[in-house]
Amino acid sequence: MSDKIIRNKSSKEVGYIKTDSKGVQTAYNLNNQKLGCYDPKTNFTKDIHGRIIGNGNMLTQLIIMAG
Repeated sequence: MSDKIIRNKSSKEVGYIKTDSKGVQTAYNLNNQKLGCYDPKTNFTKDIHGRIIGNGNMLTQLIIMAG
């Protein structure tokens, strides 16, 4: 697994993205709350309720909006 820190325009950390061994990425805020996930096999980003919120990887936008 790998982690990528996400920062806002002011360079403040607002969350991070974890990637598992299958390439599925999961977004978390700084309180370690799951915000959503992206599966490269389907090319969809889903929110924490499993609803599709967009085509492609939109995890950074989820984190920025939640931060």
